[in-house]
Amino acid sequence: MNLSTITELDAMPPFFAHESAYIDDGAVIGEATRIWHFCHVLPGAVIGERCNLGQNVVVMGGSRLGNNVKVQNNVSIYEGVVLEDDVFCGPSCVFTNVSNPRSQVPRKSEYRRTLVRRGSSIGANATIVCGVTLGEYCFIGAGAVVRSDVPAYALMVGVPARQVGWMCQCGIRLQLQDGRASCSACGAGYEERDGALHQIDRPRTAG
Repeated sequence: MNLSTITELDAMPPFFAHESAYIDDGAVIGEATRIWHFCHVLPGAVIGERCNLGQNVVVMGGSRLGNNVKVQNNVSIYEGVVLEDDVFCGPSCVFTNVSNPRSQVPRKSEYRRTLVRRGSSIGANATIVCGVTLGEYCFIGAGAVVRSDVPAYALMVGVPARQVGWMCQCGIRLQLQDGRASCSACGAGYEERDGALHQIDRPRTAG
């Protein structure tokens, strides 16, 4: 990963930032990342390569984004939030880092970590309550409120979020029969065992 720590705003960075964005000294940003209108990246934030931050995104110090992370408009990524490679955050989705905030009670020592595993997708206006882990390639539906850990490949909807099915790595809902499924789009094979989904056949390769 080719990352650059920002120390001089007038230096030619290896990433793109719109002229209205604020990139503070001490932020770490990877090559080919794009940061759009009215974003703010604070000191201590780490953003990987080939990421895309839409309009009005805030990335706080102590948060970390992997490679190829897509963050749509109006998302704030607070201290303690970790997004692994290939995560998608839909418009106006919400992260938190304190479970019982009070304006008059300092709780910085009580921040809780939120981990979003590789390939996960979070729908528009969904809320991820702090302290949970979203398993790899899970899919959180628009407007859902996630209050507990989510299994890999799980499809979650509702308030509070509940699992209603499984999703392929490529983003297509799976139809299991006798505990097995083959993705209609990419051909990847899956098997459900002990309440978890496991990939047993890789996707078809293009060409």
